[in-house]
Amino acid sequence: MSAAPAQAQHAFRVMEYNVENLFDCRHDSLKQDTEFLPGSVRNWTYRRFQDKVNKIGKVILAAGKEQVPDLVGLCEVENDYCLKSLTRYSPLREVGYKYVMTSSPDERGIDVALLYQPVSFRLLASQKIRIPSDSLGMRPTRDVLYVSGRVVSGDTLDVFVCHLPSRVGGAKKTDPYRLWVARRIRQAADSVMAERQNPRLIIMGDFNDYPDGKSLQEGLRVSALSEKPQLCALYNLMDNQQGGTYRYKGEWGVLDQMVVNGALLQPDARTRTSKEKVSILRFPFLLEEDNVYGGDTPFRTYKGMRYHGGYSDHLPVLLELIVEE
Repeated sequence: MSAAPAQAQHAFRVMEYNVENLFDCRHDSLKQDTEFLPGSVRNWTYRRFQDKVNKIGKVILAAGKEQVPDLVGLCEVENDYCLKSLTRYSPLREVGYKYVMTSSPDERGIDVALLYQPVSFRLLASQKIRIPSDSLGMRPTRDVLYVSGRVVSGDTLDVFVCHLPSRVGGAKKTDPYRLWVARRIRQAADSVMAERQNPRLIIMGDFNDYPDGKSLQEGLRVSALSEKPQLCALYNLMDNQQGGTYRYKGEWGVLDQMVVNGALLQPDARTRTSKEKVSILRFPFLLEEDNVYGGDTPFRTYKGMRYHGGYSDHLPVLLELIVEE
């Protein structure tokens, strides 16, 4: 009796990156974007915009190794023009990314987006989840982006991209805002998992909170990783990661999270991953020496209001899934 043929396995890569204020150079009268205009306090110019777009494209290509990431969740992107510039006129122009993004009431006009490779991720649906900030007494904030797509195994992958409210004003004061948004994401995730026979979820983004913070522990209600993950429990793969994605006053911390449900952690699943498959990308060109605190720090675009010419104040995160045909 002959053995069953081995299943073809493919690496499916998911990247998340807060790109630090990817603004165009045109004024949107409905948004507070004047600091990112030519002649403004930041003296943002088209040349600087194009340089930043090219740098983001370089990072995404570098993350892909022999293939570009199949999905790229982006935070702090102003509008459709920025994404068209990134996908059509940067080093990414030859690789065929499509994208979906939110159009949020955020006062500054920044949104989240998802780039996807249509060959490996067949888009099924996308939805923007509005956060009712008025009833919370907070400033209008970013929508959460929900996207579903089919991968080559035939499985449906449900993806949430989020950028939770900032810590400006102090972590304690702003904790309730992040907690509320995280609870809304958990509610949406539970709805998806209730509908799907075999749900496979990824929740990624800048949480403006650390893995032990309230938004993760009480809002998303993440579970501790174990040898037998529960199918519909949520697990933060960034918990206990070495280093960080953001540096504040000389201390590295993980603000960018990659959360999956237990169905993706089953070792015999046709679409699966593990804690060992997630990493913070520390390419040398993304870092520079920290002249104040020592060590290295992200090579950012701005230091305060002064143009610095780097990539971002965050480091990207990469998760690899194994997908069987």
